[in-house]
Amino acid sequence: MRPWEKDYLDVILVPSGLLLMLGYHLILVYRYLKCPQYTVIGYENHNKRAWVRRMLQVEMKDRGPAISVISSNITAATALSTISLVLSSVIGAWIGSSSMANIFTGRYIYGNRSQSIVYVKYVSLLSCFLVAFVCFVQTARYFVHANFLISMPNNDIPVGCVVKEVIRGSHFWLVGLRSLFFATSMLLWIFGPIPMFLCSVIMVLLLMNFDRNTTPLHQYK
Repeated sequence: MRPWEKDYLDVILVPSGLLLMLGYHLILVYRYLKCPQYTVIGYENHNKRAWVRRMLQVEMKDRGPAISVISSNITAATALSTISLVLSSVIGAWIGSSSMANIFTGRYIYGNRSQSIVYVKYVSLLSCFLVAFVCFVQTARYFVHANFLISMPNNDIPVGCVVKEVIRGSHFWLVGLRSLFFATSMLLWIFGPIPMFLCSVIMVLLLMNFDRNTTPLHQYK
């Protein structure tokens, strides 16, 4: 293949991979809004709503397990936000180091090896990690607020307020994880557009299986 033809691989395969992943997630959001019972997201949120209602029905002294569960989610969100921030800092330092940037312009990279494309790769990867960091921080924020509401003694707070905090935290957690999935594809783009496109296809095929729910929703009494 001629050099200029290899350069066009980035123009064709990278947008195709991104559109494939973006299109899949748009369809997933549509299914979640219209038919949540057929998605894992809807199935989990259904159980979380029931869990919050049941936990608020018990006495304050018996809510220790609920507080422990939310605290575990806060710890996980904090850990992932820290990892995302550290990786963002490493990538930022990598961008500022010309010697490190030249590592991935060698002959073994099949595709466009120009310096501008290399920086686009790094910035795209950095953006994914920054989005993940923001989402995980928001996740911790909503779960902390839910923890305050659940642990408040003699409260008359509507159940819907606590449910809203837990569901919002879960949504930000989900977006943060999906940002890491996009970051995985962007990471493989550093090694060429073909690995990035293949990663996008494989990831969409796996997510189609993981995001589909076949278990009927349990109707809690």
